[in-house]
Amino acid sequence: MTLAWWPRAAPFVMLLASNVFMTFAWYGHLKHKDAPLPLAIGVSWLIALAEYTLAVPANRWGSAVYTVAELKTIQEAITLVVFAVFSVTFLGEPLKLTTLIGFGFIFVGAAFVFMNR
Repeated sequence: MTLAWWPRAAPFVMLLASNVFMTFAWYGHLKHKDAPLPLAIGVSWLIALAEYTLAVPANRWGSAVYTVAELKTIQEAITLVVFAVFSVTFLGEPLKLTTLIGFGFIFVGAAFVFMNR
């Protein structure tokens, strides 16, 4: 059985996983503001290493199926979704309607990137 769908899906799956790591690397320390900044930086770098081990192959393999602009758009759209879930569940910050509308406009812009596919 062949996985013909995998080359198209792999970038989405891998970029989703990498964005979870990157969101924790960039924003996870905000839940622990009492931790020393050098420690926060060091832990963030270690988490970011895991992110890169997923993002680099996702983009390399994804470039066989998608344009670079499409890959970047996929990554940005995934980032918004991951960030929204993270900010509500991990940081306990509510999502404002204006934030959701702004994210919606970004998704509309992202749709334009894929219009002539």
